[in-house]
Order: sequence, then C-alpha cells, then structure tokens
Amino acid sequence: MRNGPQRHRDTEVTKIWRSLCLCVSVACGIAAAAQTPERFGIGQPAPPELIAALDIDVRPDGTGLPPGRGTAREGAQVYARHCAACHGAKGEGGSADSLVGPEPKGMAPFGPAYEQWRSGRPDVSFTIGNYWPYATTIFDYVRRAMPPPAPESLTADETYSVVAWLLAQNGIIGEDTVMSAETLPKVVMPARSRFVRDDRKGGRTIR
Repeated sequence: MRNGPQRHRDTEVTKIWRSLCLCVSVACGIAAAAQTPERFGIGQPAPPELIAALDIDVRPDGTGLPPGRGTAREGAQVYARHCAACHGAKGEGGSADSLVGPEPKGMAPFGPAYEQWRSGRPDVSFTIGNYWPYATTIFDYVRRAMPPPAPESLTADETYSVVAWLLAQNGIIGEDTVMSAETLPKVVMPARSRFVRDDRKGGRTIR
C-alpha cells in the first residue's frame, strides 16, 4: 500500500497532467479556428437560370415586370377560374380577403375623416382600391403567391389581365385599358398620396 505522502504526490501529479492536457486542447482548438478554410467544399455556384427563376420581384417603378399584356375583359375569365372561389365572384371577399369594396377613393382607410365616413358601415375593409399605393405590387403579389394551390402558375398575360380586372373593379382604370410593363407603373393608385417615404435618421426621430 502507498503511504499518505505518496498518494498526495500522485494526486498532485494527476492534477498537473490534467491541466496540461486542458491547455493543449484549448491551444489546438484556437489553432484550428485560426485555420478555418476559405471554402468548405460543399454546395455549388447557382447557375444564372436558377437565379433568374427566383429573382422575380417587381419594384414600384415597374423594374422586374416581364413582357406581356392584358385587359380587364380578359382578366374576368382568369379571375373567375382562379380567384373567385376564395375572394368572391366580384372581389367582395369570401374565405380570403376582399379585394374590391365601396370604400371612398379620396381618403385612406384610417384617420378621423375615414372613421366619420365609416360610421354605420362595419363591413368596410382594406382593399386594393383604398389602400394599396402601387399597382405594380398587385402584379408582384399575384404572380408570386396566387393562386394558393399553384403559385407562379399564371402566365404573364394572365397576371396582367387579372390585375387589370382588379383595377377596373375598383374604378381605377377602364375595362379596355391595356396593362403591360409600360402602362402598369403609370397607374396612380388612390392611396398613393397617403404613404410617405420613411426618412427617419435613427433614434426617436419621427416624421
């Protein structure tokens, strides 16, 4: 049997070895982190055609709109086939939001004037006609997300047509007005003037 002093020396030696091992492990970890490779060798560059297929956003000024055209008369059939089941036969709403409504086009759906007008009209809601500031946003959203069972399945012509139908139903354009990459950005939505650019510089600054 080892005597007391011997066991004490063994314990001290063990502690020293453990400390040294820990230091070596930490040093190795730091060295490995400092030598992180520039490339991990996984994945592959996205080909241009894949990027083009995903990069379909449309900006307020019309940047990103594809070639194509459509009118409200043509869009009526597209809407009936792909949209009416959820949004109502005339865009009045159903299981999904209303897109067309009786809201006044001269004011935004908020504020004292609107609240006074809305008095006694509990069915009034936010629609394309009284709230959306840019017509190009309608195209972007319809193409990207509609119809829910098959988003991005509508052709450019079908999308322009259903957008034209929605604008006409809200009294913004005529039934025979052609919507295209050239004409859609020029449509002035009734609510556009109700939105302002956020020019805050940070902190508590409020426009």
